[in-house]
Amino acid sequence: MPRAGAPGGPGDGTAWSLPPSQEDRPARRSRPGVAALALALALAAAAAVWASWWAFVTTTTGQAVDEAAFRGATFGRSRLWTVASDVLEVVSVGSVAAVLLGAAAIALARRRWGLAVQVALLMGGANVTTRLLKHVVLERPDLGVSYAGAENALPSGHTTAAASVSAALLLVVPPRVRPWAALLGAAFTAATGFSVLVGQWHRPSDVVAALAVVLVWGAAACALVALAPRRVEPPAVGRADTAAVPRADLATAGAGRGRGVRRAVTGLLLVAGLVLAAVGALALARTAEVVRTAGAVPDGRADLVTSYLGAGSGVVGASALTFALLLALRQAAGERPPRRG
Repeated sequence: MPRAGAPGGPGDGTAWSLPPSQEDRPARRSRPGVAALALALALAAAAAVWASWWAFVTTTTGQAVDEAAFRGATFGRSRLWTVASDVLEVVSVGSVAAVLLGAAAIALARRRWGLAVQVALLMGGANVTTRLLKHVVLERPDLGVSYAGAENALPSGHTTAAASVSAALLLVVPPRVRPWAALLGAAFTAATGFSVLVGQWHRPSDVVAALAVVLVWGAAACALVALAPRRVEPPAVGRADTAAVPRADLATAGAGRGRGVRRAVTGLLLVAGLVLAAVGALALARTAEVVRTAGAVPDGRADLVTSYLGAGSGVVGASALTFALLLALRQAAGERPPRRG
């Protein structure tokens, strides 16, 4: 222990340091509770993928409701497609690879080596899973519903690519940037999902299932973040340097503002997602009633437009909910444990 008046002692006016034996053994803690919550969310998202396929692909009513939204996309398509085609051109193998490398570079620049691996796991796992589900695991039975394309198209590959790119960036950026990454990711993913509806590349269930696939892998990546041990800085011993006090106050105030922004963005995405998803569900439920009454896909303009707009609302809402959950989970997984002492 330094003597009073000696360099590093109380009389010197500087902070004391811990003995080397303690500094060499920093506390390291993980967050198993958050990891368990993340894995539970991943299982729920996996169930949502199966439910989307079962409800809208393996049942006659589900296929007819999906087909009504698919046909409704013909209304107003000439104007919307000029924008939608530009959005879809952004999503390509090259862009996914570029973002993967960029996200890994951000993780390495922050000296978070594990995050680079988790980014690869998220993007690779989501996109490979989508391809396997679409081309190998899931099938589209012929139930006598008139629809374009007999092959299974669930989940949507373009939506998976857009959502996994956005989720990867959310995973690696610093905490102060995460709310904006979540907002931009939700907007880009929603634009991509709606664009594949406009272009009649996919049906609504294909897009929702793709979002659920990305949520599975995003939650799994957050579980790994929560389980990874992190260094917890030991508390200072002795009197702190007076010059450091205002700096600490500023850091605390900045952290408080950051938490406020994250909570506000999470709440905004959550509320918007719930409202839009509810609107979409009501519109599709009305279409289902029309299908059951008529015994076929509706052909009236009003019914088709209602189904189409409801599907679009549901897609945007599902995107907002996905990124609200990922933002909250990522923050919880990476949050520093409270200091002791």
